[in-house]
Amino acid sequence: MSGEGLDALERQVNRDLRAIEHPKLKWLPARKHPTGARIYDVLIVGAGQSGVTCAYALKRDQVDNVAVIDKAPYGREGPWITFARMRTLRSPKDYPGPDLGVPSLTYQSWHEAKFGEDAWRELNLIPTENWNDYLLWFRRIVGIEVQNENALTAIHPDEECLRAEVESASGERFAIYARKIVLATGQDGTGRWWMPDCVAALPEFLRAHAADDIDFPSLAGKTVGILGAGASAFDNAAEALDTGTNPVHLFCRRTELQTVQPLRYVTFHGFLRHLSDMDDVWRWRFMQHVLGLREGFPQDAYDRCSAYPHFRIRTGEPWLDAEVRDNRAVVRTPKGEFTADFLICGTGVDMDCGLRPELASIADKIATWADRYDPPPHEREDRLGRYPYLGTDYAFQERVPGTAPFLKDIHCFGIGAWMSFGMSGASINAMYVAVPKLAAGVTRGLFAAELDNHWNGLQAYKTSQVALRET
Repeated sequence: MSGEGLDALERQVNRDLRAIEHPKLKWLPARKHPTGARIYDVLIVGAGQSGVTCAYALKRDQVDNVAVIDKAPYGREGPWITFARMRTLRSPKDYPGPDLGVPSLTYQSWHEAKFGEDAWRELNLIPTENWNDYLLWFRRIVGIEVQNENALTAIHPDEECLRAEVESASGERFAIYARKIVLATGQDGTGRWWMPDCVAALPEFLRAHAADDIDFPSLAGKTVGILGAGASAFDNAAEALDTGTNPVHLFCRRTELQTVQPLRYVTFHGFLRHLSDMDDVWRWRFMQHVLGLREGFPQDAYDRCSAYPHFRIRTGEPWLDAEVRDNRAVVRTPKGEFTADFLICGTGVDMDCGLRPELASIADKIATWADRYDPPPHEREDRLGRYPYLGTDYAFQERVPGTAPFLKDIHCFGIGAWMSFGMSGASINAMYVAVPKLAAGVTRGLFAAELDNHWNGLQAYKTSQVALRET
């Protein structure tokens, strides 16, 4: 079924893409750097769902002089088979994704071609491994080439373009020159995975972040403590329980679990498409509420955990301090001490561009929300003020006007964009709106830089569309 079905689907995709090619005219001239190196129109950093979809959107706009790099090996871009430890996606199966409105490119079309229409009807939520396979198929069928195992290490202004310093897995270092750079680097692309300082100070054999590569089988029979009560915390607790840890204690600073998922409420056209058009007062107000509640845990993760009698949820117990005793971790909470063989922090991301190696040299020039907006006291939250304050095209803005004009050519398309745009980069829910908006911002900048060339070209254009007869 899968071979014939996928072959037929791929033929349909090719027909559909040919049918929407208009206009086909190439509009960006090739450029060379003074060194003789090629200058790409766009460099996309990150080949997960956001980066590949951005490349596809630009390709549809006849911007195909694009380089895409990812530090991960092929097939491991994004979180789906690495640190995303849920069995299924949390988004409903019928949400649009990378297809950008082409029915034959939807996940549903791929799933039906591979497993049959009955399988789609019976499907509740999309398995994460299937989603990963679909993204790899999508990337191949729309023709996006990726340079895997190449990590961006720095960005510098260079002549009339940007110089991206890149290091390969083998240690080779080289430069990629590009007029625009899109950072589709996911959740920690403008910061770091965060855990309390007292936990970070513990030896690595005693603790990890939920986004780390954790050897769960080695924890079998041991006591594990999880900090956090969001989706990733429950996913990691479930993974630990499934591999034989005994017991697992999940600690929540709130007195009641957060069971409401605010992102579900704001998944409607008006919010997804237009929050970024509103003033700072409303953008801050909405996102302070959404991000303040954090992401609620799904029913599946809760059910996986609660099926084990040795799983315990401890509310109203933030971790105040931690230390090592007899090669075990001892955590102090308001209700006493807890001793564990291993600790996992499902505590999300802290925004700070200076902590990213590729942004460290320019981070002090990037404007944050704290630089641009002073919220009322009851809405103030320092961690949200550290998000980058982005332009209407997702580009970084100068902290001090006139000091770093090259920032207009670096576009942030990860979680760091959420305060400025609502759900956008790294979100399946908003991809159908966010990616075209990002692509339009990139092409607007490229076109503006070519105005003189196109004006001169228009004046010189003499190709007649009519064959006149002699009279």
